[in-house]
Amino acid sequence: MTVTGRLALGFGGVTLIGLLIAAIAVWIMQDMGNRLDTIAKDRMVKVAKFNELKGNLSLIAAAARDILLSEDLGFENEASTRIQQLRARNAELMAELDKLVLMPGGRELLQAISDNRPEYNRLTDQAIELDRKGQTAEAVLILMVQAKERRQAIFKAVDDSIAMQQEATLALVTESHRQAGMGVMGMVLLGVLMAALGAAVTWFTARNLRRALGAEPRELGAIAQRVADGDLHPIAHGHQAPQGSVLASLSDMQTKLATIVGQVRHSSESIATGSAQIATGNADLSQRTEEQASNLQQTAASMEQISGTVQSNAETATEASQLAGDAVSAAERGGALMGNLVSTMKDISLASGKISEIIGVIDGIAFQTNILALNAAVEAARAGEEGRGFAVVAGEVRTLAQRSAEAAREIRTLIHTNVEKVRLGEQQADEAGGSIGDIVGQVQRVNQMIAEISNASAQQATGVGQVGDAITQLDQVTQQNAALVEESAAAAESLRTQAHRMAEMVSVFRLAQA
Repeated sequence: MTVTGRLALGFGGVTLIGLLIAAIAVWIMQDMGNRLDTIAKDRMVKVAKFNELKGNLSLIAAAARDILLSEDLGFENEASTRIQQLRARNAELMAELDKLVLMPGGRELLQAISDNRPEYNRLTDQAIELDRKGQTAEAVLILMVQAKERRQAIFKAVDDSIAMQQEATLALVTESHRQAGMGVMGMVLLGVLMAALGAAVTWFTARNLRRALGAEPRELGAIAQRVADGDLHPIAHGHQAPQGSVLASLSDMQTKLATIVGQVRHSSESIATGSAQIATGNADLSQRTEEQASNLQQTAASMEQISGTVQSNAETATEASQLAGDAVSAAERGGALMGNLVSTMKDISLASGKISEIIGVIDGIAFQTNILALNAAVEAARAGEEGRGFAVVAGEVRTLAQRSAEAAREIRTLIHTNVEKVRLGEQQADEAGGSIGDIVGQVQRVNQMIAEISNASAQQATGVGQVGDAITQLDQVTQQNAALVEESAAAAESLRTQAHRMAEMVSVFRLAQA
């Protein structure tokens, strides 16, 4: 049962007993009031009327006696009038008493009064009449003997009636005292029972409250205030807290809250440390990303230079191819125009000089391409895993540059040989035919090599374009990585701030030292 139910049951019983006591007191008061009302409005009224009736009879007897003793006619008339008035009043009293007297014994006495009163009136009137006739002695005899007997009979009935009313009143008062005593005794017993029940309810309620609370309310309030102030040290109490009591619940709450706060504090410290490490790592990563972006920009600039060089190489190879075609045409025409051999040889010598210059340019382009490819390979090695594809392309470009250099050296050798042969051709015109044939073959080989150089230059242009695209994509990825690093750094800083705030929030709690 709950504390409220116990209090309601206990104090409800006390209240019920109090209501019973009040009801008994009200009943006693009402009963005494009714009895007093009966005495005042019934018994005393009857006694008063009987006494008035008796007094009126005495007054009638005195008036009749005065008439017999008086010689004054006026006085006698006044006395007669007074007698009639008293008789009329007695008639009224008898009528009222007839309505009030209800007990059988009282009715018999009232009937005796009613029976004697007319005869008494008749004897009184007879005595007065005899006195008026001058028969005073007979009148006195009738009044003092016969009328007195009737009057005494009426007085006796009236006295008996008054005594009966007094006895009834005394019995009513006695019964009232008895019932009042019983009521007082009942109220005393109920009062004792109410006091005992109240004491029992108070004791049981105090014991149950003490058991339910586990301590005094002010102690519980102080403990709750300590927890509210952040003091989570174990609750110290003089005795073991009853199971299920408020004190036990507060102790359990304090223990669990201390555990939670300790875990939150440890977690916040771990989060703060981790976020600081993340922030440091992000700073390093951001710096390396910036360095990588700078290297990529330099690589992109180098690739632009390589692209320009390769494009120039391709254009030079095209021109060389055209010149080689012209040389072939000239050599073929030389076979048919032997007459113009000297001039043709000079033209060939001039063309060979130009070709030598072009080959020198091609050789320089190949050398620069080789150097740029080497630089690109170094930058790709610096880029790590992300520059592996670029390193492959750079290797291919370097291979093509080496092949171009080798071809250029071979062409230069051939040109030098051709020049020497042209010089010898001037001296050995006879051998011109065979030499021209050799020149035609060599020029065709030059044309083929120049075509290979042109194809290699085209492949170099394609490879350089792919490398440029790869570098562009790598630069975009690097920029995205830099943005992600910045976002990660901002998130780590926010996490560190939140962890610091969490640590400040739980720092208000004071835990027991482990």
